[in-house]
Amino acid sequence: MPKRMKGMIRWKFLITFALVAVMAGLIAWKRPDRALQVATASVAQTLCADVFVSGLAPDRVFAENIAPMQGMRILLPHLRYAVDTTQRTVTAQWHGRFTSVATYYPGYGCALPTMTPDAATLQAAREVASAATTSAPPVVNTDPAIVDALTRAFAEPASGPHRNVHAIVVLHDGKLIAERYAAGVHPDTPQLGYSMSKSVVNALLGILVRQGKLDMHAPAPVPSWSAPADPRHAITLDQLSRMTSGLDLTEDDSGFDPVSTMLFLQKDMATYAAHAALRIPPGTQWEYTSGNTLILGSILRDTVGGGAPGLIRFARRELFDPLGMQHVLMEFDGAQTLVGSTRIYASARDWARFGQLYLDDGMLDGRRILPEGWSAYVSKQTLDSIYGAGFWTNTGTAADGSHIITGMPGDAYFASGMNGQRIVIVPSRRLVIVRLGSTLDPPNFDMRGLVRLVNDVSAAVH
Repeated sequence: MPKRMKGMIRWKFLITFALVAVMAGLIAWKRPDRALQVATASVAQTLCADVFVSGLAPDRVFAENIAPMQGMRILLPHLRYAVDTTQRTVTAQWHGRFTSVATYYPGYGCALPTMTPDAATLQAAREVASAATTSAPPVVNTDPAIVDALTRAFAEPASGPHRNVHAIVVLHDGKLIAERYAAGVHPDTPQLGYSMSKSVVNALLGILVRQGKLDMHAPAPVPSWSAPADPRHAITLDQLSRMTSGLDLTEDDSGFDPVSTMLFLQKDMATYAAHAALRIPPGTQWEYTSGNTLILGSILRDTVGGGAPGLIRFARRELFDPLGMQHVLMEFDGAQTLVGSTRIYASARDWARFGQLYLDDGMLDGRRILPEGWSAYVSKQTLDSIYGAGFWTNTGTAADGSHIITGMPGDAYFASGMNGQRIVIVPSRRLVIVRLGSTLDPPNFDMRGLVRLVNDVSAAVH
């Protein structure tokens, strides 16, 4: 064989080898197997929550909450799920592999294998659930302006993503003045708040601040950050709450990101998040990540004591019972840390009661639940974002001096969760508006519809 030909073959071999090595490296780095496992875990968990906790039909849940997801569409031809009403499980798999199972535990919620609750946690959850009572039928408001406002909010657009609104509840001056529910949803139906759960974590932190057990501006009591030389040592509870910790915990819901791994594949989510490196100095840049909230969840657990059962009883005694929130469920990871980023359920009325506490600056019937000024604290704009601390805000201003969310009342702030879960608080109108549903048009989840609802109701009660 000519020498030149041998050289060409050698170069082709080296190029081929290099390409294979690069592809192998990309696969090892991106881990598509991990992303597929995340996908089936998400499907199983979503179906379990809406079918067994909220009581919706499996086909409806799949059509509303899973099939329209942009990242899920490519997987749909080979995605399969099965609901076992006897064992109370949901199994999801892709292409006969990457199987995930979520199990329903009455009074507690749903759990992937990494989140399986122990007997003491289930007992504490069932104690709370057994105290729940049946609420009165829905309040019907005959004011044409209110009726029209709710009708428009429920109406499906002529084109584009479906709204799939499940519930709207309106409080004015602390009184329930209007509500409407979709078929199969009732005043007592627990509905997953997704990231509205972060606002509940904020309330629990506030209670501990009022009790003198935590300081939002002190270094966060995370054991692995305790050494003064650790660059994460100076991260405060405030920075974790405001999403300015600087930790390298990207959240993009791709299945490849650290937060997806944390939420669906890790047993000890908070430890996984706390091990993240510091990417930028704390307090200098805003980046939304549920990893911050899981770390806060572990701090809640350790400060209250007693693991998951202790925190369940604390939340019930100090927050839920005083507010009359009787249909709340909280899920925990395998290390008994509250998954406060995404896994708290409550009925629409319960979510409204929670919002009213913030409208009243933490006061309830003359009793202080949250520290004085806490509502102003959580609604204060963080850097140049539209986030406060555990809540989103419109009280800040954009560079041109206008309010950030066009059309929303300037003093409004709100809890917000994936697929359009919202609690809007409007102090100037003494309004709390809850809007829950399965609206899959990220990243705003029918924000224009929400703004119109808030303005319509505001005009009606003015």
